[in-house]
Amino acid sequence: MKQIFILAAVCAALCTSCGNGTATSSDKSASERDSLQRIIDQKDLEINDMMGQINDIQEGFSLINQAEGRVNMLAQNAEGNNSTENIRENMEFIQQTLAANRQKIADLEQKLKSSSINASKLKETISALTQQLEAKNQELEQLRAELAEKDVQIAALNENVNTLTAENTEVKQQRDESQQLAQAQDQQLNTAWYVFGTSKELKEHNILKKGDVLKGDYDKAYFTKIDIRKTQVIPFSSKSAKLLTTHPADSYSLMKDTKGEYTLRITDAQRFWSISKYLVVQVK
Repeated sequence: MKQIFILAAVCAALCTSCGNGTATSSDKSASERDSLQRIIDQKDLEINDMMGQINDIQEGFSLINQAEGRVNMLAQNAEGNNSTENIRENMEFIQQTLAANRQKIADLEQKLKSSSINASKLKETISALTQQLEAKNQELEQLRAELAEKDVQIAALNENVNTLTAENTEVKQQRDESQQLAQAQDQQLNTAWYVFGTSKELKEHNILKKGDVLKGDYDKAYFTKIDIRKTQVIPFSSKSAKLLTTHPADSYSLMKDTKGEYTLRITDAQRFWSISKYLVVQVK
């Protein structure tokens, strides 16, 4: 009976030992699983962060390409102040975006070094981004050189425009002077003076002396200035009128109105004024 009790105790102890061993193994497996999941989650976070930064860099390069396109388009017609200002703003944007991309790539490299990820594809991607960055830097320098050349061309164009403007101004001034001279000559050719008055009045103004009209010594202030193209009728308000200056007889007529007062009607202005541009009429 004693042996039976001892065997039962040993079996119970073995059972207890087996039960304790099974529980310890289960806890260890769960802990390993949790640790592995934390590692996976951490790697996922690092990869997502890097991929997000890569997307930002690619978006920066896309914006740079758009800005370069705008600069090239504006440079083709960079003659106005607005175009020049827009070019300057786009060039500053390209430079700032390149600097931002350079910093992002440097940050990305540092993250990959300090990360537990050992991904050759990410390294290749970062290397490709770095090459793209250097290529964009070269494009920026080339664009600056082209713009510098454009500036020379634009300056030369502006100089040509200024020269042409000056020439046009000079031509316009000469034309205006010629027109003014022509107008003055035309006005002079079509300007005449007339006066009528009694013998006493004409003498008082040094127009008439001893029955003859003085030549070149007129009191011009006493004369009336007219445009021969516009004045064809000159009323004398007198019942007596005599022309003292010489004018072709077939170029005018003296006619009386209903009051019996004389009026001069010029029928051919060019012929009438061809001998003298002064008309002196004696009235009573």
